[in-house]
Amino acid sequence: MTKTYAALLRGINVSGRRKVPMAELRKLLEELGHTGVRTYLQSGNAVFTTDSGAGEDELRASLEDAIEERFGFRVDCLVRDGDYLAAVADACPFPAAELEGKQLHAIYYSEAADPGRFAAIDREAFLPEDFALGDRVLYLYAPEGLGKSKLGEAVSRPSVVKGLVATGRNWNTVVKLVEMTRGD
Repeated sequence: MTKTYAALLRGINVSGRRKVPMAELRKLLEELGHTGVRTYLQSGNAVFTTDSGAGEDELRASLEDAIEERFGFRVDCLVRDGDYLAAVADACPFPAAELEGKQLHAIYYSEAADPGRFAAIDREAFLPEDFALGDRVLYLYAPEGLGKSKLGEAVSRPSVVKGLVATGRNWNTVVKLVEMTRGD
């Protein structure tokens, strides 16, 4: 059965470090046997189709190993199918349609995050910023953008995300990845 996935690479092409050119990423995914490979932006978003029957974890491990072999460094990746990405967008507790893309972010996690991880964060102290947990995702509302978000810093502290792979995308990218995995 053919299924479409998005690969979300963490921390590449930032300040000239850990360079993974998107043309090379597309080629690498094709060499892994995937089809319909497309990338979005330079920040590590790729969409591909596979009929391998492999699950998200197997696809992730294969991609991480291939990147390390090709580029000489390990990159944490998350692989999510199109249905999951659409469900994340649909379940957003914030009024996404009324906000600018830079004001809303989805921080995807490698596994479900126990709400207890966030218990020490005084949410009132960060208002009007806010967050909500979803299925392996944290929705972050940052009205001034992520660059100025103090709550964004708080929910990303190593003590909070220890043991999780976390990678964030602004809402414009969330929507685009949903469109791309649907074939739009």
